[in-house]
Amino acid sequence: MRQIVFDLETTGFKFSEGHRIVEIGAIELINGAVTGRNFHIYVNPERDMPDGAFRVHGLSQAFLADKPSFVDEKVAPAFRAFIGEAELIAHNGTGFDMPFLQAELKAAGMPALDNKLVDTLHLARRKFPGAPASLDALCSRFGIDTKERKRDGHGALLDSRLLAEVYIELTGGAQAGLNFVRADSGDGDSIENGMSRNRQARARPTPLTPRITEAEKDAHEAFLADLGADSLWRTPAE
Repeated sequence: MRQIVFDLETTGFKFSEGHRIVEIGAIELINGAVTGRNFHIYVNPERDMPDGAFRVHGLSQAFLADKPSFVDEKVAPAFRAFIGEAELIAHNGTGFDMPFLQAELKAAGMPALDNKLVDTLHLARRKFPGAPASLDALCSRFGIDTKERKRDGHGALLDSRLLAEVYIELTGGAQAGLNFVRADSGDGDSIENGMSRNRQARARPTPLTPRITEAEKDAHEAFLADLGADSLWRTPAE
């Protein structure tokens, strides 16, 4: 299963109030494990940068001035190509990231996304009712290192990386990455969790020394004798 954890940085909270996306970050997961593939781009919002937003992510109007706009091939089309039909994962994605992204796409005359969305904020609130559910709080709960975030501030790619770790913990921790769905490797073997099921196990280079004693063998034979000649234990396997 392919999933994309993503995050946005913007000039403000609502596209309807004239705010725009300034950074997109995304991390790929396959079967619940981080693959190392990611997407990251800074975006020229074609407007000023409010002080409040600058204090959050540190992206100035001057820094973004020479970056591509949202409609540029390197931004929206490239992001759509990266996510494909994958399930999307975002923190407060239902209330913020997805609506903002869809509004940007609509304003640009581009089709809306129809990818399924998993909101980790909702997952966390269901799993830990009444507990703080911010990204920082969840990182603290799961022991995920946030020193880089505290030092450099918010960043779409960094936050996506942290959220990927949080999502893995929320949905299984050490079990993430296990895949028990059969798939065809293309050479006739069935692949399960990255290993072929049809390949023969390699023989040990040196056979193990038998651990059963002669006394144990005699006791087993005596046990079988008491069961009689027609015992299932004495029936040869077909």
